[in-house]
Amino acid sequence: MSAPPASGPPARRRLPRPAAVLPGLGLALVLLLATAGPLLAPHPVDKPVTAPYAPPGQGAPLGGDQLGRDVWSRLLHGGGALLAGSFAVALAVTCVAVVLGCFAALGPRLGRLVERSADLGMLLPPVLGIMLFALAWPGGRRPAVVAAAVVLGVPYAVRVAAAAAAPLAASGFVEAAAAGGERLWYLALREILPNLRSTVLALFGLRFVAAVYVISMAGFLQLGPQPPEADWALMIRENAAGVLLNPWAVVAPAAAIGVLAIGTNVAADALTPGRSRPAPGRRGKAAVS
Repeated sequence: MSAPPASGPPARRRLPRPAAVLPGLGLALVLLLATAGPLLAPHPVDKPVTAPYAPPGQGAPLGGDQLGRDVWSRLLHGGGALLAGSFAVALAVTCVAVVLGCFAALGPRLGRLVERSADLGMLLPPVLGIMLFALAWPGGRRPAVVAAAVVLGVPYAVRVAAAAAAPLAASGFVEAAAAGGERLWYLALREILPNLRSTVLALFGLRFVAAVYVISMAGFLQLGPQPPEADWALMIRENAAGVLLNPWAVVAPAAAIGVLAIGTNVAADALTPGRSRPAPGRRGKAAVS
């Protein structure tokens, strides 16, 4: 008789290869256009080169916009600010939410305070929050939109982080470290935080997608970038009236935003490591062994 197969933790379900690779390739292409696009643009973003809403032709692969400017050149220039703003928002929201979630899971009073504050923060509609920040911020525009996206994103993210940290806070290695006299900051940052790698990566991907949505919505409402800046969301708003004359002036930036959001979500899911055993810290390791 053959030996029974060794038992172990179930393997994490992976996305089918085509479903993971195709969005990843699209994401890589969009990232390349957003970062290196200004170096590849054939025309200045504010210089008319065709008739208004001209169809694709020689010198303008995607035709012209409402002022005859090259849609392809504006597309190459319009993604850098969106990409940088979304990355900054996702990084800030993830860091703040994970740290707060770790501390909230260790203290009942702090946990209730964080949860109640998050509940109140989630009551603010995103559009209203962006408008309040844009009107109150000196100068408004992009910094106000980024700040609004951070403030609006933390309440949602901290609830996810606190829920993921709660089982770890009640585990044996954390209790052993607490019994050994370790301080609260050590328990949160050295015992719980290293075991939230999967949550942190998934949360970063979700908050990046949410930041793309918030910043693009602000651009569409002209609360962030202002004409004649090249911005994907602003391009959609400016050229919506001529979508039947030159659809590429609207379809191209909309597709770029969609591929950026979907590709990031799929890539974060594919890169998220499987569930593993907790990795206790110095005190926890000694207690477990």
